Amino acid sequence: MAIKQQKPSEAFQTLKTNPGAIYLDVRTEAEFAQGHPAGAINIPVVFIKGPGQMEVNPDFLAVVERVLSKDRKLVVGCLSGGRSMRACEMLEAVGFADLTNVQGGFGGQRDQSGAVVVTGWRDSGLPVSTDAGIASYQAQRRKAGL
Repeated sequence: MAIKQQKPSEAFQTLKTNPGAIYLDVRTEAEFAQGHPAGAINIPVVFIKGPGQMEVNPDFLAVVERVLSKDRKLVVGCLSGGRSMRACEMLEAVGFADLTNVQGGFGGQRDQSGAVVVTGWRDSGLPVSTDAGIASYQAQRRKAGL
């Protein structure tokens, strides 16, 4: 099944009209702490090891599978849409059925010249929070028993 693609404003409407849906923010813990869609939970798909160096989070699938049911509607976002698409593909491969990738993510999608081609969640005026608390990756790991 094809992974749905939505711009941030469309993803916001999906979340509003589907009370059981959740925004899964797959950015790093530091990115999430600086601001994220209100109501999102954080489970990073990769860890940044250095400039331009990313390593897949070895616990990503284990945490997601333990804290979210495979039939739950997941709206998956990152900074611009690339990592979240990769996360969607990984989740689909293990049986998650209702996945939406947020094109433009939190910060916006840019073309090769740096111009914004899809406005991100933050700059679309959608609800943003800086409170990680029970939404943080560490809280999700605890919930997963890891």
